[in-house]
Amino acid sequence: MPDTSDFGPLLSRIAATLDRIAPPADGAPDFAAAEAFVWHPARHTFQPVPKVNRVPLSLLKGIDRTSGLLLENTRRFAAGLPANNALLWGARGMGKSSLVKAAHAEAAGMAQKLKLVEIHREDIATLPTCLQYLKASPYRFIVFCDDLSFDKDDTSYKSLKAVLEGGIEGRPQNVIFYATSNRRHLMPREMIDNERGTAINPTEVTEEKVSLSDRFGLWLGFHNANQDDYLAMVRAYAAHFKINVSDAELQADALEWAITRGARSGRVAWQYILDLAGRKGVRLDI
Repeated sequence: MPDTSDFGPLLSRIAATLDRIAPPADGAPDFAAAEAFVWHPARHTFQPVPKVNRVPLSLLKGIDRTSGLLLENTRRFAAGLPANNALLWGARGMGKSSLVKAAHAEAAGMAQKLKLVEIHREDIATLPTCLQYLKASPYRFIVFCDDLSFDKDDTSYKSLKAVLEGGIEGRPQNVIFYATSNRRHLMPREMIDNERGTAINPTEVTEEKVSLSDRFGLWLGFHNANQDDYLAMVRAYAAHFKINVSDAELQADALEWAITRGARSGRVAWQYILDLAGRKGVRLDI
């Protein structure tokens, strides 16, 4: 018979871990467990995120105006003042989702009751259920959906419209909704045009589609970075992580990297820094 005397401490640690991640017995989410959560509709649970994947707001270069607007909106909401739902739309890799997470971190510093809840695009139809849990909580919540968009025959956008503004209940007072998208109206233009072309009243079809984005009071546009902004991003990352490299080498190397990628953006700058840090033997605390 195998010796199981050493299993006791291991089983105790496993049991303690399960207790921490399991929902409370009464079914109420334990929002004190973390500063951020991921909504899982199949189990009606909010998974705590021990460490949010984000960078400091000071490292997001080239988007000063938009970052200032979102941060001010978030701080007002954290303080219990009126604030708008926000749609961050535009060029890929320019820091839309990074800005949401960074703004939450900045505002949460002044309001410990501010939580970030991520809902996945494919779960957007379950948003009303998610909000039922949130509105009963004493905390304030930023509900965040990254890369939100809708395709043909997808009608879940109608439930989102009702939750944001149009329903009887509307959005709970302790909840605000932030979304990022590459599309200004969250739907492809050809989808709107095609349905308008076959409709009896084309104007009504267009209004139906674009009225979703109208539910966001704050629209923040992101555009492709120019060379100066791209280099500012690279320099900020290199200085923050204390990578020992001359400015001339950094600039030439970063521009060559951007050329090979065919783009200049915050994402490309970050990917370059990862490569540079690896070559220089620098460990990044991220």
